[in-house]
Amino acid sequence: MKKKLPKVTFNSPLILGFSMICLIAVIANFITGGAANSVLFSTYRSSLASFFTWLRFFTHVFGHVSWAHLVGNMSYILLLGPGLEEKYGSRKLVLVMAVCAFVTGVINSLFFGNTALCGASGIAFAFILLTSFTSFKEGEIPLTFILVAVIYLGQQIFDGIMIDDNVSNLSHIVGGIVGGTAGYMFNRRKAF
Repeated sequence: MKKKLPKVTFNSPLILGFSMICLIAVIANFITGGAANSVLFSTYRSSLASFFTWLRFFTHVFGHVSWAHLVGNMSYILLLGPGLEEKYGSRKLVLVMAVCAFVTGVINSLFFGNTALCGASGIAFAFILLTSFTSFKEGEIPLTFILVAVIYLGQQIFDGIMIDDNVSNLSHIVGGIVGGTAGYMFNRRKAF
């Protein structure tokens, strides 16, 4: 009797699609010598009258400055994203991703306008905090959420104050806040 080989399934369309766009953006940035990130895949202070300013508030999450940067973010997103997509659905998860992208883009433009921001680390942190709400019950705050918030967000606050390393700790913190808020909202009995 022949054993059937397991088939590969396209189990998480949103997360896999997002990851592919990020990969294409990194390749495009490499081919264009950095122009792709500058035009499409990073956000910085520019005229609000420009269509590209508004577009970059959302598309900066696709760009990454290096393969290592991409791999670091995709490790979290590919690990946590499929379970979140299964639990909450693609619509709610894309909302979390879009809100995270927009808020981090706007905050960076307002407060750190001379610094270009790119990468999906805010989304990765949103997923980390959102995951800690998977066993949420009405009227309770999971201890795992508190511990994750203290450990991950506390580390980012500490690093932001003490270490000058070109890492956007603010996008990590904002992403965590977006993910934690979404986790709470999505799991309330009357949510969405």
